[in-house]
Amino acid sequence: MKALVAATVALGLLSAAPAFASAELAKAKNCLACHTVDKKLVGPAYKDVAAKYAGQADASAMLAEKIMKGGKGAWGPVPMPPNPQVKPEEAKALADWVMSQK
Repeated sequence: MKALVAATVALGLLSAAPAFASAELAKAKNCLACHTVDKKLVGPAYKDVAAKYAGQADASAMLAEKIMKGGKGAWGPVPMPPNPQVKPEEAKALADWVMSQK
């Protein structure tokens, strides 16, 4: 019975936790189909994105918006499609993670 209670509590904590930003979340949200951490694929490398927007106070918010709504022109002619499957808190976590890439 104690194991069942512990498992239930652990499951509740995991489901209430904020989005975990990492390569796993990026993979789960299909970001890695077009991006990698260190080299251009279809879209820019995350390290290049972090370098381009380094020092901009609103960079994470702007990137989170682009993750959800898509964008065009910032990195060339290939547009980034919108990602409606990404929730706002996940987009913010992903943007923060991208900005942490060096």
